[in-house]
Amino acid sequence: MKLKIFTSDATNSSEGDFNIPTFEGSKGTQAVKEVVVAHRANARLGTHSTKTRGEVRGGGKKPWAQKGTGRARAGSIRSPLWGGGGVVFGPKPRDYSKKINGKVKALAFSRALFDRALAGDVSVIEAFAPSQAKTKMMNQIISRIAPKGKVLIVDDQFTDVAIRSASNLKRVTYQEASKLNTLDLVTYSWIVVSTKAIEKIIVRATGAKS
Repeated sequence: MKLKIFTSDATNSSEGDFNIPTFEGSKGTQAVKEVVVAHRANARLGTHSTKTRGEVRGGGKKPWAQKGTGRARAGSIRSPLWGGGGVVFGPKPRDYSKKINGKVKALAFSRALFDRALAGDVSVIEAFAPSQAKTKMMNQIISRIAPKGKVLIVDDQFTDVAIRSASNLKRVTYQEASKLNTLDLVTYSWIVVSTKAIEKIIVRATGAKS
């Protein structure tokens, strides 16, 4: 598959062939969905909690007499009908985590990579090597490749200069190739990878042993 390759300063570009796995039809799309749902579910803390009427403090005394007041019958201020009372079927702490088979994860990763590359949303840069740790300089480089939208930049290992240059860019997130996952591939508008990173990513996607 052909991808656009930019120089380190992104002023010039060319095309190169990369051995990205290809898919026909809808194979792997369900795996992508399952893995994305699992990633998001596993990120949930599940610490939300409300009190039932049995857990709300107070309410042992009947607010007023059953009859004779002209008001509706009330047995406890802990009733769900009262402000500050208990909550009916409210959320309780729970574990949202989902387990995904390793082969499904691998299939989803390959399919997501193929879809983004096919759509032209993946670009390759020779290296993230700004001459100085300046946000303005990194912004110019990224803007030449991806003028709009959220951008994920991926490298084998980022230098301190590259990290300092990219950290203050709100629309840019950086990730190492070894930690790249399916959710990363489907979240961002543009994915810019270094030549070293794309080699590692393709090894993972094809299942080849490095």
